[in-house]
Amino acid sequence: MGYIGVFWIVISVISNKGLALQDDLSSSAANYDYKDALSKAILFFEGQRSGKLPANQRANWRGDSALSDGMPEGVNLTGGYYDAGDNVKFGWPMAFSVSLLSWAAIEYPKEISSVNQTRHLRRAIRWGANFILRAHTSHTTLYTQVGDGNADHQCWERPEDMDTARSLYKITANSPGSEAAAEAAAALSAASIVFKGVDCNYSSKLLRHSKSLFEFADKYRGSYTASCPFYCSYSGYQDELLWGAAWLYKASGDEKYLNYVSSNKGWSQVVNELSWDNKFVGAQTLLAKEFYGGNKDLEKYKSDIESFICAVMPGSSSVQIQTTPGGLLYTRDSSNLQYVSSSVMVLFIYSKTLNASQINGVQCGSSNFSASQIRTFAKSQVDYILGNNPMNMSYMVGFGNKYPTQVHHRGSSIPSFKVQPEKIGCNDGYSIYYNSNKPNPNIHVGALVGGPNSNDQFNDARTDYSHLEPTTYMNAAFVGSVAALIGDCKEAPLLLPHINSTTNIADLSKV
Repeated sequence: MGYIGVFWIVISVISNKGLALQDDLSSSAANYDYKDALSKAILFFEGQRSGKLPANQRANWRGDSALSDGMPEGVNLTGGYYDAGDNVKFGWPMAFSVSLLSWAAIEYPKEISSVNQTRHLRRAIRWGANFILRAHTSHTTLYTQVGDGNADHQCWERPEDMDTARSLYKITANSPGSEAAAEAAAALSAASIVFKGVDCNYSSKLLRHSKSLFEFADKYRGSYTASCPFYCSYSGYQDELLWGAAWLYKASGDEKYLNYVSSNKGWSQVVNELSWDNKFVGAQTLLAKEFYGGNKDLEKYKSDIESFICAVMPGSSSVQIQTTPGGLLYTRDSSNLQYVSSSVMVLFIYSKTLNASQINGVQCGSSNFSASQIRTFAKSQVDYILGNNPMNMSYMVGFGNKYPTQVHHRGSSIPSFKVQPEKIGCNDGYSIYYNSNKPNPNIHVGALVGGPNSNDQFNDARTDYSHLEPTTYMNAAFVGSVAALIGDCKEAPLLLPHINSTTNIADLSKV
């Protein structure tokens, strides 16, 4: 669809209070091949794998890497995921990625199964969960990082050639990090639900470790600092404790976790993002569902998540997150699509909760947003990412006819060792490949990049990591976002330009 200087959206009702979003989802912006987008979003994780790769590895430009991780301290820390375009394994955001992937699998099992992606998604979850299990070597020990971020960022090497220090970082009772431990607990409890009834022994093991990790996080409270300056905690650890307890209640049914979130509801804050650092919105989304299921003591969480909805919905009197001229939510410039994808995942899930509970919608001042309207807006964000934007391009690598070609990613930007088996060192990687203006030789299919700037503009340049670097948590949230759209029909929409609150119906004939 072309772009001619206005933000195209669907109009159903226009009043003197402005634009009402279309209630009929099938009439919203142009549909894309969501099945293809979902399969590619999941495939991305195979390109991020560390360790010994399996025989069924589909991202065949990758090879085995970091096979000695953990050896200096006599532990096996192989496997897991490189978090982004570098070769460091950061346990905290990795666990968040596993939490989001598991949440997607739990919320949309039929949709994911209908496009034969269940086994691939489970493999992605298990790959990350297995690393967390290995990293949890005792009740009060969790390894949280493998690799020196500063040293790694001085090198531009394939993971298969990596020769930078594989430094080990961990949290203990004497050096706690409640954010990392509680997030790991959330990840494993969510994953335990995914594998319940599929692999009962594995599911039980995940839940046992989750309970132990949560106790560790809660008993030895302290903020996580080991991964600074790359992943610093700004929101504190109370959000992760609520998030972890909410998932443990969902996974175990143990009332003590319900009592925990109920007695600590004062921790819950109204925020405008869900991110690797800030989990309040995630916990609120889970617990609002419990509220509507009859746990009325959790009303604070319902109120807080609806404040988040009001903060991101255009037309809300309390909107905090603005949109670009082309209609994309814009939280901040660095890797903005991570906030878009996570917000959209929440919008879709909460709209499901409203429908299931037969709730009329979310009241934001004088505006009421129905579940269908919330879902319609969420869909517009997915469609923007997949190509319905001013640049007429997809921000998912390998999706559509036009997408980023210079992804800020070491393994993707250097020829595969299968093509060029000779070692490519730190400096050669930078001088020959990082600074090259040629497309990456390996297409990292499914990778979501950071996205456009606040004016919808995008420069496909590898050196611009803020807009070209993919991350596991960005893709994990997008899996949940696009899975929500599987099965949508493809009808030609009625399109009218964006209208502000002063637009008169008669003026439409002049547009």
